[in-house]
Amino acid sequence: MQLIDWIVLAMYFLVLVVIGLSAYRKVKNSADFFTAGGKLPWWLSGVSHHVSGYSGAVFVAYAGIAYTHGFNLYIWWACGVGLATLMAALWVAPRWAKLRIKTGIQSPTEYLLARYNLTTQQIIAWSGAIIKVFDVGGKLAAIAVLLNVFTGTSLTVGIILAGGVSLMYITIGGLWADVWNDFAQFMIQLAAGITMFVMILGKLGDGFSGVFTLWHRLPEANSHLFNDPYTPAFAMAMLVIDFFSYSGGTWNLATRFISSSSGGEARKAGVLSSVLYFVWPLILLFPMFAAPLFFKDLADPTLSYGMMAMKFLPAGLLGLVLASMFANTLSMTSSDSNTVSAVITRDILPVAVPRVRNFTPKQALIMARITTFSFTLFTIIVAINFRHFGGVFGLIVSWFASLLGPIAIPMILGLLPVFRRSGSTAAIVSIIGGLLAFVVTKLLPDFSLAGEVATPMLTSLVLYVVTGFLIPGDESAKADELLSALNDEAK
Repeated sequence: MQLIDWIVLAMYFLVLVVIGLSAYRKVKNSADFFTAGGKLPWWLSGVSHHVSGYSGAVFVAYAGIAYTHGFNLYIWWACGVGLATLMAALWVAPRWAKLRIKTGIQSPTEYLLARYNLTTQQIIAWSGAIIKVFDVGGKLAAIAVLLNVFTGTSLTVGIILAGGVSLMYITIGGLWADVWNDFAQFMIQLAAGITMFVMILGKLGDGFSGVFTLWHRLPEANSHLFNDPYTPAFAMAMLVIDFFSYSGGTWNLATRFISSSSGGEARKAGVLSSVLYFVWPLILLFPMFAAPLFFKDLADPTLSYGMMAMKFLPAGLLGLVLASMFANTLSMTSSDSNTVSAVITRDILPVAVPRVRNFTPKQALIMARITTFSFTLFTIIVAINFRHFGGVFGLIVSWFASLLGPIAIPMILGLLPVFRRSGSTAAIVSIIGGLLAFVVTKLLPDFSLAGEVATPMLTSLVLYVVTGFLIPGDESAKADELLSALNDEAK
């Protein structure tokens, strides 16, 4: 890192501060803080949904997979997420926006009280908030690894720096600060990603045809669509997980749809995000695919992208790439902090501390900022201890992806009228069954990677559907009214 690189990175942090302060003026109450008052335009919501769906982990954990296993990363990750997001845009996204319009929700779990009951809502809210601590911790650890490669800064210092910056601007500006940071970071990512693509293409020496001739110079398996352990079964498991995640089971992504002004706007946002997933990773991942040609037999492949950037980028552009990686991570971690804070503030605290229900709008906003601060602090602590949870990939895939299903299935399927028979009993049974399945995959050593990530999800899915068929929900008419309103195509 040269002086100009540090200046570029400092300018990025300055932009974050300006965005936070600018957004602060728009935040008058908790609805502004958590859902931007329901005024997000589709293009901003779509870009935010896209960049909030991945973090600096792409440049660490996924860079390592691209180095060792090649093109199949694009198939099971980018294409899988793109297809899952498209399905979410068509079937689920409009329902999230209608929930806010018709019921005034500010958090993704708020509607569960009417759809199921208080017990189900609290189980999902508590479980999801705890799981998110691990997910966000893994992403903060990822950016610390990159900062260590670029600057030599210790992992602990890097985690505190990344978490501290995120904590500052999201606590000030709420969702408005988050989505505008997402847009700014996507512009930075475009500039940095295209620069890396062009530089590596030039180093290959074949002009644009290097995009295709590259694969003849790599191990044959690197060009395969599937490369063990990332098999078709793993790709299908990830597709199912991605659908429940990107349709709103990952709460910060639900917030992008909730904050849209109408169901139609939410649908367009989802389609835009889907298109970006199909197209942009082809450029973003290309330097990672090429890394084995320049660095052979790396002991730690997760360092490959950072090493490529340091070797080939001139002063100034290196700082831009690092800023892009920081932006990737902060866009996701800050949006997670904002959304989990909404769940804690709207759904957990009013039950645990009843007097919270009587807070004035000003008091509710103060509480929102305190919970956002506290949640982010916990994620920093987890990130500092990330090696105890299987590293960055372990936290993000092995832990979060595996635990997502039991929480997401009752949330997402609960929005669809076809699953009306599945009430609170089905939801609770599916959650408990999925969590027990996760424990089994951790205790037994014979599970493949596909089995490890898919078993909890599939267990929850089967239990939710079968229990609903055998023991239909007997909740009040509120659930029927809610589903009828969400199925209304008027808005």
